[in-house]
Parts: sequence; C-alpha cells; structure tokens
Amino acid sequence: MSVIEVHGLKKSFGDFEVLRGIDLTVEEGERIAIIGGSGCGKSVFLRSLELLETPNAGKIFIDGQEITAPNVDIDKIRRSMGMVWQKFNLFTHMNVMENLCVAPIKLLKMSKDEAREKATALLAQVGLTSKADAYPEFLSGGQQQRIAICRSLMMNPKVILFDEPTSALDPTMVGEVLAVIRMLAKQNLTMLIVTHEMNFAREVATRILFFADGEIYEQGTPAEIFDAPKRPKTIAFIHKQKYFSYEISERDFDLPKMQGGIQTFAEKYGLSTRRKNRLQLCCEELTYEMLENACADGDIKISLDVTYSEINNDIDIKFSCAGKNYNPLAKNLSDELDEENFSTKILQGLAKNFSHEFKDGVNKIIFSLA
Repeated sequence: MSVIEVHGLKKSFGDFEVLRGIDLTVEEGERIAIIGGSGCGKSVFLRSLELLETPNAGKIFIDGQEITAPNVDIDKIRRSMGMVWQKFNLFTHMNVMENLCVAPIKLLKMSKDEAREKATALLAQVGLTSKADAYPEFLSGGQQQRIAICRSLMMNPKVILFDEPTSALDPTMVGEVLAVIRMLAKQNLTMLIVTHEMNFAREVATRILFFADGEIYEQGTPAEIFDAPKRPKTIAFIHKQKYFSYEISERDFDLPKMQGGIQTFAEKYGLSTRRKNRLQLCCEELTYEMLENACADGDIKISLDVTYSEINNDIDIKFSCAGKNYNPLAKNLSDELDEENFSTKILQGLAKNFSHEFKDGVNKIIFSLA
C-alpha cells in the first residue's frame, strides 16, 4: 500500500527551477534515503511533501489524501507525517516532557496521563528517561535531536521525514542519533531521509534516490547505487570524482600551461608528488605521440580529461584525438630501447589499464595510471 504518491511535482524560486517534475511512490514500510549534492533540491522536495514549500505544479497524496487539493485540511493531513529538522526546533520554554506531550494532547485529544505514559516509553527507547524534566538548553545537540525524533513519534505518524538530521551535530554526537534511526528502521516505520551519511544510507535504506538537475536522476537498491551506479553524475558523486580538462587545437600548444593546470589539480586534491609527476609525464607523452602519428597538419582536435576518485584513489585519463587510426601502445617493442619506441615504453610503464577505440575519425583512449 502506498503511503506517499507524487506526480509531476515542480518548484521554482523566481527563475530558478529547483524541482522539474518529480514522480515518486513510497510504499508502506519503505526506508528511502535521498542523496545528492548541495542545492540539488533534496530538502525542498521533503518540505514540499508537507506544503511547507508550495509547489508550482503537481499533485501530492499522503495516505490516499491529496494535500495539494484546493480547500483541503492541510493540518489534518500533516498529522500523519512526522518531520525531524536539522535544527531540532524544540520549544525552549518547555521541558522535555512538555515538548513531547503538547501536540498529542491538543491535536489528537490524548489524555495527559496517556501522553505522559507514551512519552516515558519513547524516552526509555532512546535512553533519555532521566531528561524528562530538563529544558532544551541543558541538553546536548544529540540529545535534543533524539527528543525531536520522539516528538514526531508521539503523533503516531504514517511516515517520518528526516531532513539531514545529523548535519547540525558535532561529529561525536552523530552516532547516537543514527542509532535511534536504525532502531526505527527495525520497526518497519516508513521513512524518507535526506542525508550525507553514505554508509548509514547503505545500511538502513531499502531504496536510494539520487537527486541531480532538479529530478530523481537515478534510483535503486543500495547495492545498485553504491556498487554499480549507471549514470555519469551518480558515478561522479558516489566515487567523489574530481575533474581536470584541457583542449589542444594547434600543434604548437602551450605545454607549460597544461602541465601547470595538472599541477594545480594535483595539489588541490592532495596527490603525491610522485603521482603528479607520473600524471604530467603520461599526459605529455600521450599528447606528443598523437600529434606525431595521428593528427593531420593544421587540423588539431585533442581533448584531455583527467578524473581522480577520492574513494578508491584511482586516476583515469580520457584522451580523444581526431585524425587517423593510431594506438600509441600497440607497438611490438623489443628489449632494445630506441628513440622511436621511447614514448610507448614510458606509457606502458605508467599504464594500469589501457583501451583504444577508433570511431568516426576519432581516437578514444582510456588510460588508468598505475
């Protein structure tokens, strides 16, 4: 049974289109982690589900009721959703027990005794029974966020929305909040979690949504997204890939400028001097090999793209060169090193993996640096 259905959801701020037509169905018991770069619309999407942001287009159904319909009782529908914010948002003038009980007593007409009994049970689950009479200012950030989760659970929600619940916490407190969410996951509570904690998302979620370009760019199981992402931006995000690009359009190109760009790239991302030197040497030898053997006079079209993965520390070079078919590592080398084979010998020593393809008049080379 679906708890949330979203059809064609769009949201803009002025001319900036944040959400460009989101379609999503969330089934009961699903635990969905929403990941993506900053500013990709993750939090805006979550806020739109409760109409804390008003969509420009689209429909949203919560437990079968359309929250975007005209004249709907928005507050009533919202009661079926819990929301846990980055900044806790506890009432500072109320102690913990009062924070937990005020909404169910006023909105669900729960008796004071019933509310206190439920609150006490929830505090026991998160290890904060002794804090029932404490005020928020005397609690750590991790404790406040655990209380905020309990406050959401007090309303018996069909689904809980977590908007980066650990982003405002000191690193030492992140674990205690994630432990509470893991506990809820074992109870098959339906959850949507915007998070930057990738290991946590892999462990807890049943489905991962990767947001990019104002849409659900790719989705799948944790194994599919983290171990075998299919689309370029997902791959770049998961592997934390960094890029350097350089274009060459003339034979007498500016080699110091290219090498300076590679050095800046290497220093920015902490590559060792040895790897930086090997990268520069590889790019230089590849470029001159192709200029000498593949390019026609006066018609130079070379593109160099370097990718560095922070996750596995790999460096890959993608090199395209228009001209005649030429594979710089295809030479049959003898043991004797001569001038003609010098570049090939260097490249063979630098390569961990190498592939060459010639298609539509363009050499495409992929080179993994050893």
